[in-house]
Amino acid sequence: MSKLPNITTSIFTVMSKMAAEYNAINLSQGFPNFPVDQKLTDIVAQLTKEDVHQYTPMAGFPPLLNKIAKLVKHSYQRTIQPETEILVTAGATQGIFSSIQALVGSGDEVIILDPSYDSYEPNVLLSGGIPIRIPLNDDYTPNWDLIEKGCNDNTKIIVITNPHNPTGKILSLNDIERLESILVKFPNIILLSDEVYEYITFEQKHISIHTRSALRNRAIITASFGKSFHVTGWKIGYVVAPEYLMYEIKKVHQFLVFSVNSISQAAISEYLDSVSVEEISPFYQEKEIISKNYSPTVVSN
Repeated sequence: MSKLPNITTSIFTVMSKMAAEYNAINLSQGFPNFPVDQKLTDIVAQLTKEDVHQYTPMAGFPPLLNKIAKLVKHSYQRTIQPETEILVTAGATQGIFSSIQALVGSGDEVIILDPSYDSYEPNVLLSGGIPIRIPLNDDYTPNWDLIEKGCNDNTKIIVITNPHNPTGKILSLNDIERLESILVKFPNIILLSDEVYEYITFEQKHISIHTRSALRNRAIITASFGKSFHVTGWKIGYVVAPEYLMYEIKKVHQFLVFSVNSISQAAISEYLDSVSVEEISPFYQEKEIISKNYSPTVVSN
């Protein structure tokens, strides 16, 4: 008997296969089409000769945990404890899965804002929870009135994606304040904030939940080095959560993957010493300008 009877092959899998077959531009998955920084590949080449090939501690490579804490402090002025509030995961998707599995039980409701990343609902279903799908407005802003009406004593988690996947929409300060007001009314609801595109913003920077003191002590925040450093195939991300939530998330993580690829962790840890996340957005904007100025050669028969 299927645990996911209504779930078929992911649309990402279908569209990526078709893009490869027809040599088309692949807009289905969030990965870039430019080379990895040579500084990072050089680090990997050197690390293959070093003693970094065994299991790391379950929560993550200790130097990387410290670097993540410094990164969050630098980016959002938030102090977090590496030993108790950070978990390195096999991509942000595994972090989301582990979080939902750890905290959602039979009959618990999880609010998902549509359109959304397609892994949220199956995660909820596998935990025995009930997905409550609430559509965004036509301009892809959240309908906070509907969201508030969807909350009740059975609501365990509200999932937000900021910057939004797949639209790229960024929550405004008013959006964040409405979310805060709803969670004040429902003090037992946990917030799961998917922020994997946090550094790929342009004119409007996203407002991270890291910066919201009213929310972060009841929030799980997921991030992705794969997205930020365009190494999506490495499947390396991390979760930040207060210790009381992280304690439960780690229980699932240890029996799901136990620990994440050791070379990837060591490489990202070293790379963070030589790269600035502030360079990511200008890098993408420069690529966009080059693309706009590109004129293909037309060959007539």
